[in-house]
Formats: sequence, structure tokens, C-alpha cells
Amino acid sequence: MSPILPSPRKAPRKFYWLIAIGLLVVMAAIGSALGHRARNSSQSLSPSWISSPSSPSDVPRREQRAGPGDRVGEGDGVVPDGVTVFDDAFPAVARLDRHLLAALRQAATDAADDGTRFYVNSGWRSPAYQNRLLREAISKYGSEEEAARWVATASTSLHVKGKAVDIGQSDATKWLSEHGAEYGLCQVYRNESWHYELRASAVARGCPPLYADPTQDPRTRQ
Repeated sequence: MSPILPSPRKAPRKFYWLIAIGLLVVMAAIGSALGHRARNSSQSLSPSWISSPSSPSDVPRREQRAGPGDRVGEGDGVVPDGVTVFDDAFPAVARLDRHLLAALRQAATDAADDGTRFYVNSGWRSPAYQNRLLREAISKYGSEEEAARWVATASTSLHVKGKAVDIGQSDATKWLSEHGAEYGLCQVYRNESWHYELRASAVARGCPPLYADPTQDPRTRQ
């Protein structure tokens, strides 16, 4: 005859409540940790130009919005990262003065032999884009007078006329400072090592003396 085994003891109902409460506490802790991690991740993915705005001279490259009716994009001359002087798909390049663009492309072709590429931070700009940059400069520097050292008005800007280009990366501006005159490409303002214009006479006589900044340029005071 098999011995009679005692029936398992039923766990007290209170025990199950303790387990349920414990699980809820653990799940709440995990949810809080994941939420904190997600917030930190979203902050780290924010573009650096949002948290650290560029100087007006370091031209923004992305589409910018300030409010209804105040929107500029690639059609106004804004350029994304990686645009070169050969990228005709972007108005900032395609709408440059054809003689300036030809000189830039010849220089860029020769610079490529030295491992240097000519990236465009800004080229042609629409009046709306130029006005936007000027407003940003006034906001940053606190006055129209100080802002004028960096950004011209839409009516006087050589960018709006398609006769100026801002070249990105220091190796390219260094190359141009040494060889640009051979192509008629000259730095114009002492405070803007990236701003180049075409001076055809520079091929024979070298580039003219630099203006301290745009406020010293007679063309910006018209």
C-alpha cells in the first residue's frame, strides 16, 4: 500500500499580492530608466548648430525657418554639407558668375592634384537669404554697425550678385591663399579668409590689398 503523501500547502493569498507589487515596482524602475536614456539620446542627436549657433560668417547650410513667410532653402542658395564647385544641381553654385565659376573649377582641378577639394559653404544667395543672414548678424552682434562687418545688405552683397563664394575647410583656403592669384581668385576681406572673388588682373599683377572688413569696401556702401 502506497503511503499517503501530504497535499502541497497552498501559498497564502498575501504572498501573491507581495509578488505582484514587487513586479510592478521593478517594471516602473525599468520604464523610468529607459525614459531617461531616451531623453539623453535625443539630446545627443540634436545638430550641433542648434545648440551652438554659427557666426553669420560661417554660413548656415541647412534649410532655416524663422516663422510663417520667412523660409529659405536650397533654392535661395543654402547648401548642404559636401557641395563642391562642380555641383551644378545647387543654385548656390550654378548661379555664380560664369567667369568666377570657371576660375574656381580650374583651380579646384589643379588643387585636387595636391589632395585638396573645394567645398562651397556659400555662393550665390537670394535677397531673402541675404536679408535673413543680416537679421541674424544684427541679433548676434547687437547693432547694424557691427553686423555690417560680416554681412552686407541684399542690395550691396556680392553673393546676391553671384560674384563671391565662401570656400570651406582650411586646407582649401590655404591653397587659394598661395595659388589663387594665378587664377584671378583673391581673398577680399582680412576678417574673412574664406570669401573669394574674381580679380582678372591678379593673374598678372597679384591680388590687391585686403579690406579690413566689408564696411571698408566702397561697393557695400552704395
